[in-house]
Amino acid sequence: MSKYVVIQNNTIKSLNDRDFIILKKSFFRNLVESLKEIKQMEIGMKLARFINDIARLQGKVDDIDYKLDLCEHLGFFPKFTDEENYILFSKKFGPKKFAEAFVYKIINHLPKDDYDTRFTEENIEDQSKVRSAYKQKISPVERASSHYSYEFAKIPKIEEE
Repeated sequence: MSKYVVIQNNTIKSLNDRDFIILKKSFFRNLVESLKEIKQMEIGMKLARFINDIARLQGKVDDIDYKLDLCEHLGFFPKFTDEENYILFSKKFGPKKFAEAFVYKIINHLPKDDYDTRFTEENIEDQSKVRSAYKQKISPVERASSHYSYEFAKIPKIEEE
């Protein structure tokens, strides 16, 4: 754990000296599920910023594999890709909108690339503009019933020479 957090007297700190706590995964998931979708999205983006901050401090903010390893080591979800290089995110990680916002911010780490909090289930169903923007920007794909996956979260194949 010392690669990711620092234990100091009376507290745990992240590598960039932010306060850090450890929660039971099921408690955290239940806590996030009890919130409205927009709050779930905001927490997902904040948690992704934490991962991105650690990666940035290590000079690996553009390294998706490093960030996925970090998520696995911190107990968020196992690192898993399918045969077509889609990254699969366990649904046990949290509710759909929380996971979408988290994954989007992990992949698109620049400050201008925030997840659009208009992408609530209600807005997607009721508003065609929001629905088409959601499909274009997020592009969820069905790869496995137990995992979330997105078109933007596909690792490009490296061509062998």
